[in-house]
Amino acid sequence: MAFGRMVRVSLVVPLLLAALACVPQNGAPKAENTASPVVSSAPSQQPAAPAAGAATPKTPATAAPPATKIITDLTVPRSGVGTATYRCGNGGMISIQNLGTSLRVAGPDGWTEEFAASPANQSSRYQAAATHDAVVIDGREALVMKRGSTPLTCRR
Repeated sequence: MAFGRMVRVSLVVPLLLAALACVPQNGAPKAENTASPVVSSAPSQQPAAPAAGAATPKTPATAAPPATKIITDLTVPRSGVGTATYRCGNGGMISIQNLGTSLRVAGPDGWTEEFAASPANQSSRYQAAATHDAVVIDGREALVMKRGSTPLTCRR
């Protein structure tokens, strides 16, 4: 029975030691060396040995820069500002800029119109108050409805 326990312990201990060697002791992640080695086609020159009695200059040891820590706060809402280009069924293209609570739509004829969220607490239906034109965003599709024309389906 003692022999079986000794065999199991002798198998587990080296694995634990290997795992501990991989974990940093100060809690910071180990920095990987991502720099690729530089290969030179010129022959390398060895520095000349200092003459006897000559003082060799001492260079101060430079500490490695501290590791950059990236913190992502998932409780803060992401900024919705961005621009997307959509191809429409009529062969044209529109550009939609998300301004957070409103959209700015630029059409192929050079028209630009700003649409406010309708109702204000959502992010898929937008309407221009003056013209009653509307835009509905559904995933990668946008339905653009302008007064006096056929609704236009556009895809990213």
